[in-house]
Amino acid sequence: MTDLQKNVQAAIDELVESGVERGVQVAVYREGELVVDAVAGLADPATNRPMTSGTPVYVTSTGKGMIATVVHLLAEQGVIGYDTPIAEYWPEFAAHGKERATVRHAMSYRAGVPGVPVDTTPEDLADWDRMCAAIADEKPWWEPGTTIGYHPQSWMYLMGEIVRRTTGKTVSQALRELVAEPLGVADELFLAVPAAELPRLAVIESSEGPQEEMPPEVLAQIPFFRVVDGYTAAPMAALPDAAFSNRPDILTADCGATGTARALARMYDALLNGLIPAERLAEVTSVQASGTDEVSGMPATWGLGYSIGLTETLDRPTYFGMGGSGGTAAFADKASGLAVGITKNRICPGNPFETVDRLGQLILL
Repeated sequence: MTDLQKNVQAAIDELVESGVERGVQVAVYREGELVVDAVAGLADPATNRPMTSGTPVYVTSTGKGMIATVVHLLAEQGVIGYDTPIAEYWPEFAAHGKERATVRHAMSYRAGVPGVPVDTTPEDLADWDRMCAAIADEKPWWEPGTTIGYHPQSWMYLMGEIVRRTTGKTVSQALRELVAEPLGVADELFLAVPAAELPRLAVIESSEGPQEEMPPEVLAQIPFFRVVDGYTAAPMAALPDAAFSNRPDILTADCGATGTARALARMYDALLNGLIPAERLAEVTSVQASGTDEVSGMPATWGLGYSIGLTETLDRPTYFGMGGSGGTAAFADKASGLAVGITKNRICPGNPFETVDRLGQLILL
């Protein structure tokens, strides 16, 4: 056992024993070798089912990195062009002046459609065609290509529909065929989880601490809840809390994302080591857009589908990847050659990335 494996295992054991986390997975790859495979805690406290390295965990926006990887593989095949207008693949998307929005704009969060209808429900989010129709009909919040703005919920549909229109396959099928099966992680990396696999998943839970409900006047000050033309970036009825994250209809829909830390790290390791050519990797991990995010109000730096730098703490320009609202993350460091996956099943109040920051510093710094 390496020192890094021992240190990571000790850290996640302490997180679980202290009650900060319920179950945690950490995996690190370097050049095809799994150098850390650490796990602690429970996947389901109701049954005392342990978290294992093979337990899939719902990872919210960490899954955007999965879709980005699919798009880059299709670009390498000549199926998708980064500078092609989205409407060439998806004609309905041209509505309301979006005809010049390109795939590159979408991948760098500049397409101008960060919202979903303000009355969107979880049932709506599980209806792929309904959500794609709504996004296609959205008036852009800004002229596409001119401003950065995180697309919390719409991005999965936006990019997934481009994949479907260009390949005739769902984005889940494309992920399986292009990424999961070739890398040997088909039973650990999903967008839509097959219904038969649901009993394997970790149960997502909220922190046991008191949950303070924010008053409407406070919510109104948060950019994610700003309403534009009947759309909002994060409608209250469909926030990815514990109840939402355990819904079978969400977990089995293409808008979801579920995986193990091991599978996520494997994907990023493959990106560093030939899954796409070095020239394309350099392009997709170079800065495409940087500045203040129109939606979050925070500084943001984007490559093509990946954040450059991950959190305020893990902010080196050689890091690329994605984090999710529940506090999961998967990323790689071009300088060290390390690829990291971190998953957990407890949603904590405050900074969701405290565990990611602690473990990321231990691994990379």
